[in-house]
Amino acid sequence: MTSSPPRENSNVPLSGGAMNPTQSPQSDALFPVVGIAASAGGLEAFTELVSHLPSDTGMAFVLIQHLSPNYESLLAEIIGKATQMPVYQVQDQMIVEPNKIYVIPPNTEMTIANNTLHLAPRQRSKGKYLPADVFFDSLAADRGNKAVAVVLSGTDGDGAQGLTEIKVAGGITFAQCDATAKFDGMPSTAVATGNVDFVMPPQAIAEQIATFSRKPALFDSKSLQFVKQVAQPGDALTRIFAMLRTKTGVDFTAYKPTTLNRRIQRRMLLYKLETLEDYAQYLEEQPAEVQALYEEILIHVTSFFRDPEVFEKLKTRVFPTIGQNKTADTPIRIWVAGCATGEEVYSIAICLVEFLSYCATPPPIQIFATDISESALNKARTGIYLDNQMYGVSPKRRDRFFVPLPNGEYQVSSAIRELCVFARHNIGGDPPFSNLDLISCRNVLIYLSDPLQERIMALFHYSLNLSGFLVLGTSESVKAASDLFSAIDESAKIYARKFSANRSLFAFTTPSFSLANVNSQQRVTETIAKSFDLTREVDQLIANRYAPISVVVDDQMQILSSTTTSILT
Repeated sequence: MTSSPPRENSNVPLSGGAMNPTQSPQSDALFPVVGIAASAGGLEAFTELVSHLPSDTGMAFVLIQHLSPNYESLLAEIIGKATQMPVYQVQDQMIVEPNKIYVIPPNTEMTIANNTLHLAPRQRSKGKYLPADVFFDSLAADRGNKAVAVVLSGTDGDGAQGLTEIKVAGGITFAQCDATAKFDGMPSTAVATGNVDFVMPPQAIAEQIATFSRKPALFDSKSLQFVKQVAQPGDALTRIFAMLRTKTGVDFTAYKPTTLNRRIQRRMLLYKLETLEDYAQYLEEQPAEVQALYEEILIHVTSFFRDPEVFEKLKTRVFPTIGQNKTADTPIRIWVAGCATGEEVYSIAICLVEFLSYCATPPPIQIFATDISESALNKARTGIYLDNQMYGVSPKRRDRFFVPLPNGEYQVSSAIRELCVFARHNIGGDPPFSNLDLISCRNVLIYLSDPLQERIMALFHYSLNLSGFLVLGTSESVKAASDLFSAIDESAKIYARKFSANRSLFAFTTPSFSLANVNSQQRVTETIAKSFDLTREVDQLIANRYAPISVVVDDQMQILSSTTTSILT
């Protein structure tokens, strides 16, 4: 997030008798920072939490409270009476130091960047004031796996989305339990995201944070590098990969080491495990943790109409082209790969329906949405979202395309849901769709190794029509696949399929096996010899390349059968 421009300090007195620290941060500035958010009822929760924190955790604490813009805040003074740590009301460009508490001033929003707190006038974000989300987003970017998010008592959903960003970055997340929260709106919304690690009373949260402060991994300036190159047969990492593949059918050896390091290290921290060998043993003794690790590796942040300019470019530069020469018998076919919980899918569907509403006879729409997380797909199929997940949806779109539910949630209208078919699919190994007009694969490739990215690009090129388009995430590009795709709008990451390419996607070769799933090269050879069926492989290859894909679904849009295995694992 872009920080506010520098401004002169206002010399507001600070709690504890100290003035704004201006000295340089410590040489090792990567100490953990704990963001604590609350609104109504938050003062009591704040006070209880900080009163049980040791004064030497080595962490910094930043309190984000929904404060009235019309009154001077006494929060810093009140908190200062409950702790031995110095407490400051933040001034612009205040440097953050460990073992100190920083309190947001009234009528501001605050971010952190390069170990410095930046203030700006508060402004509405997607229709609401969301100071917790704003700060948590910046904290995730600034501290990564050394970010901690705590959501306490409050009446709205602020903090839930930013807390998810912190978990994706490898940080730790807490929420106050309903039994102790004076108002449970904020903590219960955070818990509903599925991204809260601990749900506890404020005192227990403080004790758990104190426990983490004694873990060396949290303070190590260099993340533990568990995953480097190819794992060795029989070592702890090999066993972890093997358990993941056996449990889920997914080979994570093709994921980027940085992603795996961050996720594995976070799980070890949660269970107070010191070595990778300890964690491998824990996985063997606790099979449920294998599934938990799998789901955590797959955590991706998504939202409705994320990067709104991309959707506007789809309307102006992509949909007019793919809509040409379509009739009632020739549907527009779209594949959303790595669809997570469905917001991206429904955003594309809504934009396309809006675009086609001006056509006298609009063509049919077929949107195939796939992911390897069954729990995410189950959420996507229902099309039900919390109010705080709807911030990217304009009031006009909310009224037209969503149905309000009695509990305050919203469900995507049946007219939109019927356009979308959700299925479990691994783009790294399963056969692709074909005859597509558009593929959207946003913020997925950044987690994958370069060889796998190259293979997936070739797969996308094969799947698209001659005039098809590819949309990637804002941090992604076609890289080495410039012979397959040309940029239509580089800023929006929209690419067109090139008409010809010399690269071949398919080959009559045996499936590859990772060393993570075998104990020796001999075992690999024996497994290939026993499992490879040339006749079956040829039949499947021909069916996937030339036979049309068809599926039978029930009223919940779950697949019952298909004529090929192209959208199934």
